[in-house]
Amino acid sequence: MNVRERSEALEYEFLSEFAAKSREARRKEPMEECPFRTKFQRDRDRILHSKSFRRLKHKTQVYIVAGDHYRTRMTHSLEVSQISRTIARGLRLNEDLAEAIALGHDVGHTPFGHAGEAAMAELTGHFAHNEQSLRVVEFLEKGGKGLNLTREVKDGIVNHTGKHLPKTLEGRIVRTADRIAYLAHDYDDSLRAGLLKPGDLPQVVYERLGTDTSHMITSMVADMITASAGKDDILQGAACKEAMDVFRSFMFEHIYRSDVLAHERRQATFVLRELYGYFLSHFDALPQEFAAREACWGRQQTVTDYVAGLTDSYAVQLFNEIFMPPVGLMVH
Repeated sequence: MNVRERSEALEYEFLSEFAAKSREARRKEPMEECPFRTKFQRDRDRILHSKSFRRLKHKTQVYIVAGDHYRTRMTHSLEVSQISRTIARGLRLNEDLAEAIALGHDVGHTPFGHAGEAAMAELTGHFAHNEQSLRVVEFLEKGGKGLNLTREVKDGIVNHTGKHLPKTLEGRIVRTADRIAYLAHDYDDSLRAGLLKPGDLPQVVYERLGTDTSHMITSMVADMITASAGKDDILQGAACKEAMDVFRSFMFEHIYRSDVLAHERRQATFVLRELYGYFLSHFDALPQEFAAREACWGRQQTVTDYVAGLTDSYAVQLFNEIFMPPVGLMVH
């Protein structure tokens, strides 16, 4: 029995009857097993080492113009991963599966956060970052070969938001852990940015979840573990869920859709609109790796994949190179 086989056997011995078992996981393309890592551990590593994951360090979470201590898509994904593992361990579910889904859930996100996603949806007629994340891991990574992830990880990625629930409890953990992470951490970043101050949230949030980020996360995580223990679903207590819904509505009204950030949203939308239109008209200006995909995916989808995959900084750099004259400083 090798290391992987021992790990697989231990899952049946120690994990809950409701946990996903890595031995039962399947890939679209069968491949030789690793002697040391389970399928879910390999999926986690493939995502972690992918180009799309590395790009997340230069993609906006909420604040486009931010300092060193604000969250990016990468730090958000790492925080979702940590929260998901804690919940999975508390419920004796598969931590490796939860971690892989959490790390991969946002790899299809656009530059400039939700403003970028809204811009791409307007330009294309339909765009959702969860669907693009699935597309990235299934078709776009590794030069168009994809990562060949297990069906359980792909299901958790595409259904971490939207109307369909993930089939596994680990995927359902990530779906709520994502919200826990962005509510608490976007509140923390909003305090740092001066857009909110302590005491601004509705009182029910402070009363039920706590007054600082750490206590908020602890309260929401503990509630999920307590409500879901021994159940074949991932649940929340009514009081905690109500407070989270109030918290989320407040953040959308006062931060995500706020007038204060409206100018940044307009700038981001303008940059993506111009880049998208330019590459549709000048398709040969795309990197060769993307231009070669036209026969398979068509011009519009190929341009969508390219523009959606840009980082904030590279999108601005491209915009300047294409549309701005190379005016230097005058020397007297």
